[in-house]
Amino acid sequence: TKVVTGIAGLDVHPRPLPALAQAYTSTLKVLEQIPAAAVYRQSAEAITKERLAVVQKRDAAGDQEATEADIEAVEREIDAGLVEELLLQAQDELKLASKMLEYKPWEELAEAPPAGQW
Repeated sequence: TKVVTGIAGLDVHPRPLPALAQAYTSTLKVLEQIPAAAVYRQSAEAITKERLAVVQKRDAAGDQEATEADIEAVEREIDAGLVEELLLQAQDELKLASKMLEYKPWEELAEAPPAGQW
């Protein structure tokens, strides 16, 4: 088993696949509250669903631990860093989705922008 990530300040996660699945599932729940026509929802939802499917395919059932091979397969298939980095990305996306829900950028502006601003 992996002892260090090789990235300063980033510790090895003891059960990364269940943590990833939880983060992706939580993100999808937040994204469901954003209008389906919003481009952010469409993009984030597509990526999150794709990554969740990869994790679910490799995550050990029940209380069995995922093998190192399972974790490496997830890292290879998603191809966006170590599983610990994927977890950070997932947590950041969850925070962003919550902020987007709060700010509602898909709604009309409160005031019309000055002519020529954009």
